[in-house]
Amino acid sequence: MSDALINGLAGAGGGIIAQLLTYPLQTVVKQEGWGRLYGGLAPSLIGTAASQGVYYYFYQIFRNRAEVAAQNRWKRGIGDGSVGMFSSLVVAALSGCVNVLLTNPIWVVVARMQTYTKGKKAQPTRTLSIVPDDAIQTASIEHPPYGTSHAVQEVYDEAGVWGFWKGVFPTLIMVSNPSIQFMLYETLLKQLKRRRASKGTGGVTAIEVFLLGAVAKLGATVVTYPILVVKSRLQVKQVTGGDTRHHYKGTLDAIAKMIRHEGLSGCYKGMSTKIVQSVLAAAVLFMVKEELVNAVRLLVTRDVGLIKNVRRSR
Repeated sequence: MSDALINGLAGAGGGIIAQLLTYPLQTVVKQEGWGRLYGGLAPSLIGTAASQGVYYYFYQIFRNRAEVAAQNRWKRGIGDGSVGMFSSLVVAALSGCVNVLLTNPIWVVVARMQTYTKGKKAQPTRTLSIVPDDAIQTASIEHPPYGTSHAVQEVYDEAGVWGFWKGVFPTLIMVSNPSIQFMLYETLLKQLKRRRASKGTGGVTAIEVFLLGAVAKLGATVVTYPILVVKSRLQVKQVTGGDTRHHYKGTLDAIAKMIRHEGLSGCYKGMSTKIVQSVLAAAVLFMVKEELVNAVRLLVTRDVGLIKNVRRSR
């Protein structure tokens, strides 16, 4: 099993566990019951598993190439043989772009399901308070159960196939979030490992990976949050009549209307909730992913050892 595949599967597993633990923090629900806390969970889990799997798979491939390039430069007397901060940023950015292009349709459907409101007396459902209350259309009659197929059909009816890539431009810009996150994480992790190696102490513990992941995600979220707001506004169902302040034609139109009608504070609406959710999810993801990678590598090593012993006994 390749190292890239191990990291991809571990990333998918860690993403699912992190999503299950933090998903209720992504939806603020009123008068629709506890079940709505997990509304849209199924496609969200699929999206998380696909996103993290794709991301970590390609991240490891690009990371391995960056490490080989760093070693080659070191042999020529350039650098110290390790992947630098800029290289880490490029590796994360490339992985993020591949991930976005492949999984954006899933997240468009997830956004619809998370912001769907059912029933005559239901109150608007808000995703992290990013989407304004009057931006979500509340039905005047009772609707049938709203599932994944309904969301897919709704997106297709509105904009055809390209509707599934709605908001892809700000999402590609949002690649800067995991790029900054991984750059900070890898840099902090490298420094911690060097410090431990110089003192002759043990390796990095799971709780330390948890804390490093939290710090890295916190820094990345604060810097890139306004882009996330724009992306979320574009992906939810648009207002079709009445107040057009929250009907956006595109990325630039969304930015202009947000600043004009809500001021700069609108670009950071709901950030406190997002920080709690995303930082906790990232910390859990990093911790679980690293533990899964170590466990799989240990199993693979043991299997190889057993096979060698069997061959020798023959």
